[in-house]
Amino acid sequence: MTAGASNTGAAGVRDSYKVRALIFDLDGTLIHTAPDLANAVNRMREDLGMSTLPQSDVMNWIGNGVTRLVKRALTETWDGEPEPELFERGHALFHRHYMEGVCEHSEPYPDVREAITELKGVGFRLACVTNKAQAFTEPLLEELELDGFFESVVSGDSLAKKKPDPMPLLHICEQFGIAPGDAILIGDSINDIQAAKAAGMPVICVTYGYNQGVDLTKHDPNAIIASFKELSGILQIID
Repeated sequence: MTAGASNTGAAGVRDSYKVRALIFDLDGTLIHTAPDLANAVNRMREDLGMSTLPQSDVMNWIGNGVTRLVKRALTETWDGEPEPELFERGHALFHRHYMEGVCEHSEPYPDVREAITELKGVGFRLACVTNKAQAFTEPLLEELELDGFFESVVSGDSLAKKKPDPMPLLHICEQFGIAPGDAILIGDSINDIQAAKAAGMPVICVTYGYNQGVDLTKHDPNAIIASFKELSGILQIID
């Protein structure tokens, strides 16, 4: 079987993907981080004399990095631009509060730890690519004891560009010495779909997570799963 989909043509039988490496998004895919991000946002807003926001609002703003999250939280709009002085104050406050509680309530989604243990055990090479800043990514993975699973972790500020640009995915492939079609991205958002397609890489999306209100089925990911339990049934390793 070649890399990518192998459609059996039988009703009810899912495509399978034969690859060497699995690249995972972090927030909303591996780990439910919204509670701690919302806490940091609301502590920032309280320090600035602003009212707190529901976690559901903050969850919809996650996915494009800290800078955009802070701007959205300050303006309560998708593309709003706060006054530069307010943004600088808010960004510093958010950074402090999130560093203090980056893993206070965050936890892996059900079946994640078991699935990546199994997948690594059968020989898949694992990497993590996130738009979260490195200062938050590393302590979060370490605190949850997930850091040891990944050969490579690329954060939102590790390279010149982040998802939806394909650069982080292509960087992982170069590190691993593989073609993009020999890896697959597992994510939860349109950013992941766009980055994977631009890289020439298949992409699997989860039904949970932070999809920013976008119906991901309309953007043609290669597969959609409800649980990491499903990965072992649709992934095969290249011999």
